[in-house]
Amino acid sequence: MAHMGRQEAKDAARDSCRQLHDAGLVPVLSRADLDALQEDIEPLAPVEVLEEDVSLRQIELVMVLGGDGSILRAAELVRRVDTPLLGVNLGHVGFLAESERSDLAGTVEAVVDGRYTVEQRMAIDVTVWQGEHKVLHTWALNEASVEKGNREKMIEVVVEVDRRPLSTFGCDGVVLATPTGSTAYAFSAGGPVVWPEVEALLMVPLSAHALFSRPLVISPNSMMAVEVLTRTDTRGVLWCDGRRTTELPPGSRIEVVRSPRAVNLARMHRTPFSERLVRKFELPTTGWRGPVPPEEAAAARTAALPTVAAEPPAHAGVGREMPYPADSDVPGPAPSSGGPGA
Repeated sequence: MAHMGRQEAKDAARDSCRQLHDAGLVPVLSRADLDALQEDIEPLAPVEVLEEDVSLRQIELVMVLGGDGSILRAAELVRRVDTPLLGVNLGHVGFLAESERSDLAGTVEAVVDGRYTVEQRMAIDVTVWQGEHKVLHTWALNEASVEKGNREKMIEVVVEVDRRPLSTFGCDGVVLATPTGSTAYAFSAGGPVVWPEVEALLMVPLSAHALFSRPLVISPNSMMAVEVLTRTDTRGVLWCDGRRTTELPPGSRIEVVRSPRAVNLARMHRTPFSERLVRKFELPTTGWRGPVPPEEAAAARTAALPTVAAEPPAHAGVGREMPYPADSDVPGPAPSSGGPGA
């Protein structure tokens, strides 16, 4: 799967198909992606068409060439099966991707050799109720966000955990996220970064007009809910992974629980998440020394360090106490003894 609206992605898809075919594997494309590639004059290696020549359940791995949005689109495609996704980042941050465009050939080689592991990522089930009627049941890998429907008005909500209300406030919305989504919309809203292997749910208010509007980290066995209050006529809107949406009239209730079905991501490298954070966000780490061998640590403890005696300042510092002259007529405090409180 590739972002066929970008020429770079089309070229990467053509190169991948050729490399897979030369290695004796069968590359498979969707009909839409194949038609997009055939619009170019560049030759294309022999491929098969998904759901025409081969079913989704017969696919070993889905390579996604694009950004995080492309990976979320692919996750929708494989939702009913357990096929893992391997992302090659052609976008900006690409937090879900495993490799970059510059390493595409090495990535395809790893796929050919089967040098990858499968990592499960928690997803959430999302249910929307209007009164006693269930109007929507869907899912999300990153987050379900309840947002105001009108730019000029806040949405009035009450948030709850395990069917117990926590607070009521006006806001721009509420993000209900997974650990995977903690570096997406929830991160932009000021939520915490949660390591993917941590089993937890997140609730992050968006610009809440309230004293208690802190991000919450909740048990994965809990149920989070948001109700759109009826005391105003402001409507809301629900977005799941920024792709699936539905309107939320006043009185709507959104319930979020952990999904029993995870999303499988293929990993070629056992890169620590901390290293992924540093690389993706380009965090400064200048000055880090890392672990020190025992012999070097002992030498550092016994080595003599030069000391520099501080010279008294030439001028008094700002804010020093100015004693009143003895013959002054201006009343003032008694001279300080220099004890506590001086």
